[in-house]
Amino acid sequence: MRLVKLWEADLKKAYELQCSFEENEHGFVNSAYGYTYSQFIYYVEKCRAYSMGADLPEGYVPCTVFVLADDEGQYVGIFNLRHCLNDFLANGPGHIGYGISPDFRKRGYATKGLALVLQEAKNMGIDEVYLSVHKDNTGSLKVQQKNGAVIHHEGDREYYTRIKL
Repeated sequence: MRLVKLWEADLKKAYELQCSFEENEHGFVNSAYGYTYSQFIYYVEKCRAYSMGADLPEGYVPCTVFVLADDEGQYVGIFNLRHCLNDFLANGPGHIGYGISPDFRKRGYATKGLALVLQEAKNMGIDEVYLSVHKDNTGSLKVQQKNGAVIHHEGDREYYTRIKL
């Protein structure tokens, strides 16, 4: 398993992966939902700029989008790592958002991918990662807990977890 920055990925494969996700499923927001391939290429360039803190819309923080590739080179998931938190992120989605393509779910990819992203976060100097998960997404909660997450608090629809690095 390995992480590939979106702008360093095979863009045709990354586009196919992105198209495998719904617009918003269990809290994973597909920012490129419904894009044509040319629109996706523009989105990738925006992601590269955002990762460097350039051209960020108001309320955004630098973020790196990773594609998770399995050992055969298939693209199986998307992980977003926000480099820091603002008030909205600290009280909501947190540092990391992720999704595994429906064709690859229930195979341990999310657990392994999250472990790799946590190492990236640690390398950035993040010492505690904030995450959230919809209460009806028990699989994702288990993924987080397998990576050391504890439930910090909960709202009506979500658990808010923390992982010490």
